Amino acid sequence: MFKASKRAWLKGIIACIVFILWVFWIGNFWFIFGLPLVFDVYISKIIPWGFWKKRKDGKKPSAVIEWIDALVFALVAVYIINIFLFQNYKIPTSSLEKSLLVGDHLFVSKVSYGPRMPNTPLSFPLVQNTFPIINTKSYLETPTWDYKRLGGLGDVQRNDIVVFNFPAGDTVPFKVNNPDIYNLSFLKGIDLINRNLKLGPKKPFSSAYERNHFLRNLGRQFIENNPNTFGEILYRPIDRRDNYVKRCIAIPGDTLEVRNNQVYINGEMGENPKDVQYNYQVTTDGTVLTDHFYEKIGIAKADQDGFAPKYTLPLTQEMIEKMKDYPFIKELKKNEFAPDSSGMSVFPYSQDYPWSRDNYGPIWMPEAGKTIELNMTNLVLYERIITAHEGNDLKVKDGEIYINGELVNSYTFKMNYYFMMGDNRHKSADSRSWGFVPEDHIVGKPILVWLSLDTDKSFPSNIRWDRFFKLAHNN
Repeated sequence: MFKASKRAWLKGIIACIVFILWVFWIGNFWFIFGLPLVFDVYISKIIPWGFWKKRKDGKKPSAVIEWIDALVFALVAVYIINIFLFQNYKIPTSSLEKSLLVGDHLFVSKVSYGPRMPNTPLSFPLVQNTFPIINTKSYLETPTWDYKRLGGLGDVQRNDIVVFNFPAGDTVPFKVNNPDIYNLSFLKGIDLINRNLKLGPKKPFSSAYERNHFLRNLGRQFIENNPNTFGEILYRPIDRRDNYVKRCIAIPGDTLEVRNNQVYINGEMGENPKDVQYNYQVTTDGTVLTDHFYEKIGIAKADQDGFAPKYTLPLTQEMIEKMKDYPFIKELKKNEFAPDSSGMSVFPYSQDYPWSRDNYGPIWMPEAGKTIELNMTNLVLYERIITAHEGNDLKVKDGEIYINGELVNSYTFKMNYYFMMGDNRHKSADSRSWGFVPEDHIVGKPILVWLSLDTDKSFPSNIRWDRFFKLAHNN
């Protein structure tokens, strides 16, 4: 019989039960062979797990060894917690102001939508993709695991604030991360043709798909040929792409439309966030808006734009009411983006879809198992889904579409897709810029603001005490 105390037996039994439940949760029963190791740690103690800490003279290990032991344990614990339970996330931009503020630190629940098993299991915890300062990868590219999501508490719902991996962040020029390489290549291709018309096509484009491919290939070649400006082009696995946080506006199967800033879902007016913001042209009587004024209204430095007497500022309805009390404010006029006949201002960048940020859609959200008719007009909407997200080979020849070598006129989706937008509607790079968010990119749901630091102030006045332990998902 094993010589173990009653306390050790109790801890061992609890640990074994937790381990068995964990194996059933992840659904990989090969891990059950690790159960004897868990039992040994607490009860049998056949394996000398602490051999590296023991000294020949029987004395306590040195302080250095104790620190290393504690550090290794902490890193392993953090790694497991980050995968299965929650992780920390800091709001870097103002796209969700005033719902979430720049400098808010969030606990993001992995259990809400079910934690993903990592694509890159060998990685350093607390670092997304690159070690700061030394600028090297924080993960190993092998081995890799396929996408698998464990059971969670529910699915992504409309109006949920969601953390997800940036869907256009698979290929990244190391020195230029914004805009993403697809839009950057597109814009660079346009710029190159405008500067040298000889680089243009030999014949007119037959479709927006053909035009976009030509421009992106032209711009991509320029980027690759100028590493000193753009840096090395890196590929990042899904779980190593930058984390973004936005509000989910439409879920799989929904049809979304934005009419004059108002979101409509399946033909019905959608619910607006409490603190939704739009850009306004603010005209004063010549008075210069001061830091004190901005602080009182609640406008961060990153959102301050313009000079007296004209400014462009993002405002909520509450902020507008405050500004009306100032006699030197002469006019408040909302910016409006009319439908764009060129189709060049928003995704999918096609004249067949003359949309703008304020007048967008209608557009249908792809749903797993659903089949759509595929043609040269709507191919620009679903190209990245077919290729980058669902791993197919797509070619177009003589106006006909081939997927994995077969001529097709329809496509069946393998995954669910979502449409994300920021509450700061005119200052948010979101699905209107880069399209759908696949289900395998969903990270989790922000639950709690545990720390909030105002980036416009210095310590200790930068601490926003009133935001501590604020529920993030109730905004």
